[in-house]
Amino acid sequence: MGDWLADFGLFLAQLLSLVMVVGLAVVVVGKLRGDAGSDSRLKLEELNRGHDARRRRLRLAATEPGGRKRLVKAFRREDKARGKAGKGEQGQGRPTVWLLDFHGDIRASGTGRFAEEISAVIAAAESGDEVVVRLESAGGLVHAYGLAAAELDRLREAGLATTVCVDKVAASGGYLMACGADSVRAAPLAVLGSIGVVAQVPNVHRLLKRHDIDVEVLTAGRYKRTLTVLGENTEEGREKFLDDLETTHELFKRHVAKRRPALDIEAIATGEVWYGSEALDKGLVDALGTSEAYLVERMREAKVIRVRLEPPRRLAERLGMAVSTGIERALLRGAEVLDASRWQKR
Repeated sequence: MGDWLADFGLFLAQLLSLVMVVGLAVVVVGKLRGDAGSDSRLKLEELNRGHDARRRRLRLAATEPGGRKRLVKAFRREDKARGKAGKGEQGQGRPTVWLLDFHGDIRASGTGRFAEEISAVIAAAESGDEVVVRLESAGGLVHAYGLAAAELDRLREAGLATTVCVDKVAASGGYLMACGADSVRAAPLAVLGSIGVVAQVPNVHRLLKRHDIDVEVLTAGRYKRTLTVLGENTEEGREKFLDDLETTHELFKRHVAKRRPALDIEAIATGEVWYGSEALDKGLVDALGTSEAYLVERMREAKVIRVRLEPPRRLAERLGMAVSTGIERALLRGAEVLDASRWQKR
């Protein structure tokens, strides 16, 4: 048993040495390559094909074995008729629905990728096409979502019909984006609204003062720092901070009112949220329904293509995952051998 443990320890030492050598090689190669090959990869997925394939598989599964050949022949006739219809349109083809996804965090960190996807769609789209954005966000930083909303506005400025589908939530900055679409659809219990602004700043000045700790806050400019975490806040600073919040709120209301003029903006810009059916009554959305239901409906007359930019995996990441997987398998194998050795007769 002692010899076996010694051999296993030597194996682990050799394995760790190999990992270090590979890791060093990855770092060196990464430095040499620099930013080469850093472009994102554009992935396109035609959803009609997947939907049709699933429909046919389910129909075949539900058909008795004796009728499956007839069903397959019917599918072939469908394909043939579809091909002839395409030729008869003299290259015009069906309109295209371009599908984009935006899942926002507090910093709207996906805005850069979203902007590139929008640029690609604007460059490729033709008259009669539509852009559908599946949007999910509870909002976040004002400037971050202001930029994301401006990027989505580019679709309307380019003359493309735009539909935003909200399955779960489009609140605050999320609704700031959604209202820029020609049409907003929401699931019955999706959360929308929250047209308001919030800020909170902790202050520990009294705690520091109790322990005889002084904090000097030095500024150049009367309102360079209105509220602070460590220093003593003044009534003037609070008033200025509140005034800035009101200014931001007015900009938010103006943005929504311009894009949805039928809204009673003063009635809905209270910071409240509403579920889909309530949001429909108040004019925040135009229709109820899930994104999947809408896309299936559009597939009847249009080609639906999902557009997605995927960041490249750097060589270090690819090799790191390979090494990690190798180590995991080796350790599992070692554990199996160790466990099996307990049953070996000596």
